[in-house]
Amino acid sequence: MKTISFRNDVLPLKNELYRLALRITLNPAEAEDVVQDTLIKVWDKRDQWNEIDSIEAFSLVICRNLALDKTKKKGHDNLSIEEETNIEPVASASNPLEQTLQNDRIEQVRRLINELPEKQRSCIQLRDFEGKSYKEVAEVLGISEEQVKVNIFRARQTIKQRFEKLDQYGL
Repeated sequence: MKTISFRNDVLPLKNELYRLALRITLNPAEAEDVVQDTLIKVWDKRDQWNEIDSIEAFSLVICRNLALDKTKKKGHDNLSIEEETNIEPVASASNPLEQTLQNDRIEQVRRLINELPEKQRSCIQLRDFEGKSYKEVAEVLGISEEQVKVNIFRARQTIKQRFEKLDQYGL
């Protein structure tokens, strides 16, 4: 049985926890608060760590729940996520105009992701940005793997349709 160390197993998750919290709250300061609260809650449960299959999934579930609570309490006043996502501007553009167009497209996709319902947004975040398996996403979100796949499919379809519409008609 593996012994879980806060320093080696939990603290390295803080960036991943922050990205998840940011994706839900859409506010960097609130996301930092959520991560701090998450780490405290995980530490407070240290007596139960040996009973936990995955400390990462356990931490992500706590983080998600705290972020959702914070969002519900505050209302949905959050506007959008800043440049905190892992989508990097494409450097392969051959000229400044092309690079600007690519960066604009990336920004459009960010905005479209922000407009998704919370569950779809969380599924996309965990699967596409964090690289989690369908099983891990299902465990974190407390839904079936089939529901994860459906949410991701719907989210991608929505993003694709809205992006194509924006691309055709402009902003």
